[in-house]
Amino acid sequence: MAEYLALPFTLTVPKPLLKRTSMTPFADDLETQLQALGTEAETALADLRPATADHLESLRLKYLGKKGQLSQILSGLGRLPEGDRPRVGAVANQVKQQIQAALDRQRSALEAAQVATQLATETLDVTMPGIYRPQGKVHPLQGTIDRVLDIFVGLGYKVAEGPEVESDYYNFQALNFLPDHPARDMQDTLYLPDGHLLRTHTSNVQVRTMGTQSPPLRVVAPGRCYRRDSVDATHSAVFHQVEIFAVDQGLAFSDLKGTVKAFLRALFGDVPIRFRPSYFPFTEPSAEVDVQWQGRWLEILGCGMIDPEVFRAVGYDPETYTGFAAGFGIERLAMVLYQMDDIRRFYTSDLRFLRQF
Repeated sequence: MAEYLALPFTLTVPKPLLKRTSMTPFADDLETQLQALGTEAETALADLRPATADHLESLRLKYLGKKGQLSQILSGLGRLPEGDRPRVGAVANQVKQQIQAALDRQRSALEAAQVATQLATETLDVTMPGIYRPQGKVHPLQGTIDRVLDIFVGLGYKVAEGPEVESDYYNFQALNFLPDHPARDMQDTLYLPDGHLLRTHTSNVQVRTMGTQSPPLRVVAPGRCYRRDSVDATHSAVFHQVEIFAVDQGLAFSDLKGTVKAFLRALFGDVPIRFRPSYFPFTEPSAEVDVQWQGRWLEILGCGMIDPEVFRAVGYDPETYTGFAAGFGIERLAMVLYQMDDIRRFYTSDLRFLRQF
């Protein structure tokens, strides 16, 4: 079987591309025009001062564009005898590559000059002092909400949210508020022209969540609430609340009491806490919880066992499930946490106050 030895192969095409052979006068004329065009283009590009992208594009169109000089010369290629066409075509390709190479060199030189200019004008002096820009901080109310959520998430609760513009059903009716309950009075609730209202508590999240999910549930719901309260050192018409509720089989008031105590001690440490009997339409029995603050008792939250009527409104069987709920006033928690004397300080946007946190 024959063996073949592979040898390196290099093709070197001198300029002019092919050895000149005898051609017709018309072919000779086209070749002369092509070679003259290449020389002209190289000279024009070399003498271009200053070189800009627009100048380069203008010369490219002049020589290599669809209506450029090279195309005009090659328009006569079809009138050549067949034997002359390969020779003239080869010269045309050589001239085109020659012009394109000259354009590429100028373009590369132009880009390098632009980079050098940019580096020279955008020099960064690392020895100059920096410009101080103060960093933003978390508002004390949002910081308190975050701490509360961290505690309850650590206890196995899931975070849920609900709308601030609410219907009467979710804010009152499903929570067992009778039509003549004082909380429905216009002096307490902010009603909108279309019959909706600004929620007075985050308990609307309790009804919405229980209406779409089945027990067992452990939910914590933060949010902004609105009431027509007189603004003073411990009250605000706009305030923040965190609602917690749990539903399962066998939950008792002792579970609620233990949860509230564990939360308050995790937030404040070992502070005096007291439970007082109270009344809420959606819990029975109910209680209010106070902590000692600046030598007096400050109400922090209301809580209780979820009323069976609320369970019936959301389709739960009160004979099978029990549950508890509690609502924390964030402003009150923040006042104790940061030893504040006036709730209105949280809303003044006073930087001297906010920089403390």
